[in-house]
Amino acid sequence: MQRLSVKEKFGYGLGDTASNIVFQVVIGFLTKYYTDVYGIGAAAVGTLFLVVRIFDAITDPIMGGIADRTETKWGKYRPYLVWFALPYGALAVAAFTTPELTEDGKLIYAYLTYAALMTVYTAINIPYSALGGVMTASPTERASVQSWRFALAMVGGAIVTASVMPLVNYFGQGNEQLGFQMAMVVLSIFAVICFFLCFAFTKERVPPPPPSNAPWVAGIWRDFKQMLRNDQWRIIAIISLVILISVVMRGGTTIYYVEYYLEREDLVTLFMTSGMVAGIFGALAANVLVAKFCKVQLMKACALGIVISNGILFMVPRDGMELALVFTILANFVHMIFTPLMFSTVPDTVDYGAKKLGQSSMGMAFSGHLLMIKMGIALGGAGIGWILAYSGYEPNVSQSESALNGILFLYTIASVIAGIIIFFLMNNYKLTRDFKD
Repeated sequence: MQRLSVKEKFGYGLGDTASNIVFQVVIGFLTKYYTDVYGIGAAAVGTLFLVVRIFDAITDPIMGGIADRTETKWGKYRPYLVWFALPYGALAVAAFTTPELTEDGKLIYAYLTYAALMTVYTAINIPYSALGGVMTASPTERASVQSWRFALAMVGGAIVTASVMPLVNYFGQGNEQLGFQMAMVVLSIFAVICFFLCFAFTKERVPPPPPSNAPWVAGIWRDFKQMLRNDQWRIIAIISLVILISVVMRGGTTIYYVEYYLEREDLVTLFMTSGMVAGIFGALAANVLVAKFCKVQLMKACALGIVISNGILFMVPRDGMELALVFTILANFVHMIFTPLMFSTVPDTVDYGAKKLGQSSMGMAFSGHLLMIKMGIALGGAGIGWILAYSGYEPNVSQSESALNGILFLYTIASVIAGIIIFFLMNNYKLTRDFKD
């Protein structure tokens, strides 16, 4: 069994520290930025998030096919960490820049910058994700690598949640448009450095299953169809879609929940940062638990934990700030045990597909997985905008009972529903520790 050093696992995790600079800002702040700072209506924001995903449906499989066919002296997947690090940082800043344009001009600019940012995110994150599948062939070590990945992803998330608003206030001095822009400059520089360190500390060791030797376009299409034939990959893909819809709804509503439902705007940073810290411990717990228990059974237990923690959170009264914080932390802890285990199943499904179907491509599998994640982000983001608009949300004023109910649904019940769906889907996933071909 190929065991990896702590240094290499740490180095791999730095890649998701960098990725999470954008991921957590998009989940936690972009909706609020667009509605309250940039000046776009909530419904328009929801539509924006969904429309951009249509474009991703094309770019993600193409990127997976390209990554599988890349050959350099550094490997197939590692080079993308340095090739796209600087564009990634620059577009993160551009997405949080407010130009002096008409209302229609602002909306067009938002579409262009957000679409470009997500395209570069695809170009760097699909190869990065596939890299985790070729550092080792051991399913247990793969789970350990993903635990380190998501522990450090949550470190990135904690940095974001703890620093964004202080940086906005420091640089903006009351001008939130300037504040958000400069905050993203600082965070983007940090992200670029992390990508370069990830490249330096990791190594590709396991040759992935070779992609189709057909011409590129036909070969990519064949790899895509082969991926869809893999029944175990399909289960994980649907689970990823469902969990991300709930994660985005919950994460994107945190500011609204604390500011309007609990009426404690001063505690927004505390809620977001403590949730990230809980996520760090959750990912580290996954690393310990997966060495002792079957990760499939752990994932089912986590699904039930998501249902219970968010169900209790739903019942916390508006004046129960302490209880709300406790169960927010618990919900994030359980979720981040589940997430690295979920990601570690993707290369397992690739190995399964290679044996059962004769061929399966690592980059394509992760591109399809990332597409489902981004579809979850899109549907979750769209759901926030649409549900807030439907429930009567108005920015920067006291909210109606209907709007508060909409916020509470997004923050709690959406995750309860997701946990129930995931638990039943996991009953059909068979790549347990004892699975035999």
